[in-house]
Amino acid sequence: MDYKAIAQQTAQEVLGYSQDTSGWKVVKISDTVLCHTITQSFAMGSISPRDFIDLVNIKHYEGNMSIISSQSVDFPGFPPSSNYIRGYNHPCGFVCSPLSENREYSKLVMFVQTEMRGKLSPSIIEKTMPSNLVSFILNAKDGIKAQKTSSGYGFHPNTLSSFQNKK
Repeated sequence: MDYKAIAQQTAQEVLGYSQDTSGWKVVKISDTVLCHTITQSFAMGSISPRDFIDLVNIKHYEGNMSIISSQSVDFPGFPPSSNYIRGYNHPCGFVCSPLSENREYSKLVMFVQTEMRGKLSPSIIEKTMPSNLVSFILNAKDGIKAQKTSSGYGFHPNTLSSFQNKK
């Protein structure tokens, strides 16, 4: 089976859906999701893996501003496991908005309020968290650039928030 050909055909079909708006109606606008995240252990296993159950919401505002917010919640479908330390995220997220001086560029502000829990000393968290967050942002930036370059298309914020059904 030629999976690459199927993937390319599917991409073209979905692109066609986005360009042909006739006969479609919006039935739901949401990206609110429940997300189970598992981190790997690091520092040669001295820091145990953790898991988080977060309610994530993506909201777009006037002026091309988007907010991705999350907070940990209890969810019976993912009870704590002995394989991971259950971390907790207080209200946190990203605010992305165009720069007023150059609308071709965006400003990204990140708010993090994570309880790693377990037996980690605060000094270890203070030393490792900033570099991990910077790496996350740089990897996301590189990924967006690579996607934009390879596809020839930029990211359109509404693509994540509109679910449509054909009549």
